[in-house]
Amino acid sequence: MTQSAAVPAAEKPAPAAPPPRTLALGLRWDVRTLSLLGVLAILVLVGGATKPDEFLALSNLQLALTQASVIGVVTVGMTLVIISGGIDLSVGAIVALASVWATTVATQEFGFGGVLFTALLVGVGCGLVNGVLIAYGRLVPFIATLAMFASARGLALQITDGRTQIVTIPGILDLGEKDAYVLGVPPLVIVFAVVVVLGWLLLNRTTFGRRTVAIGGNPEAARLAGIDVRRQRLYLYLLSGLCCGIAAFLLIVLAGSGQNTNGNLYELDAIAAAIIGGTLLSGGRGTITGSVLGVLIFTTITNIFALNNLQSATQQIAKGAIIVAAVLVQRRSAHE
Repeated sequence: MTQSAAVPAAEKPAPAAPPPRTLALGLRWDVRTLSLLGVLAILVLVGGATKPDEFLALSNLQLALTQASVIGVVTVGMTLVIISGGIDLSVGAIVALASVWATTVATQEFGFGGVLFTALLVGVGCGLVNGVLIAYGRLVPFIATLAMFASARGLALQITDGRTQIVTIPGILDLGEKDAYVLGVPPLVIVFAVVVVLGWLLLNRTTFGRRTVAIGGNPEAARLAGIDVRRQRLYLYLLSGLCCGIAAFLLIVLAGSGQNTNGNLYELDAIAAAIIGGTLLSGGRGTITGSVLGVLIFTTITNIFALNNLQSATQQIAKGAIIVAAVLVQRRSAHE
């Protein structure tokens, strides 16, 4: 009886293999990234085929990357907010407010540091208001940030009185000159790259990033797990505001001025770039890498249309089609 009840060591059940869903999820992310790279490569080929001398010129590539840097910094902050299950419709207005507040005559008297500090302070201040209203005032993110959108635009118009504020600080203007390029790379692109790397590390290599994904996936479960959901959301909107402040300063360098129309439709472009990059509007999933590729895709489309003198209406239609296709792909992936 004893021998018959014994189970040979060789016949003991092997440890369960990891569920295939984990592998499938990782593969899906790789396929999505490769797909975005494929779309970007096709756009580069189209640009090279239609306007080879102009599109492939180093100066044009530098200009395209510089333009992508401004909206790209905003998109990094937007991606983190959307992953948490929120939304920020005020980013374009915050960029406008920060840019005009930082370029007033009184602010410019403090020089380079005064302009930079003011832009960052205004961005973080607006993010703080958004975060407090949403996290502790329990306002719906859509409503709170829409109110900030209207208020910031109105304040920016009041500060400028509809006029353009010219920057007269040589240190700021010099950053936009070719002499400031580092190995052919514009300073604005370097700042964008630094923000992307920091955003990627924050999302993928820190507890803060894991908490962000957790509250986006299931806020109640995150709360029961000991995460302070309200404080986390406050921090996220502060980060979004900080990114807007950085983008405002980059825009000041790029344009050499501050205008109340700055940042127009940035909220839509940032959301669209995040969506086609794989970030779910419902929260809980997204990547900084995908969002950056989304920014590059939209910037390349804009550049191709501008070089070929095509109507902006057609450009918007193309962007809309890409967004719809990306959402349909997301819905299909979610049901797999």
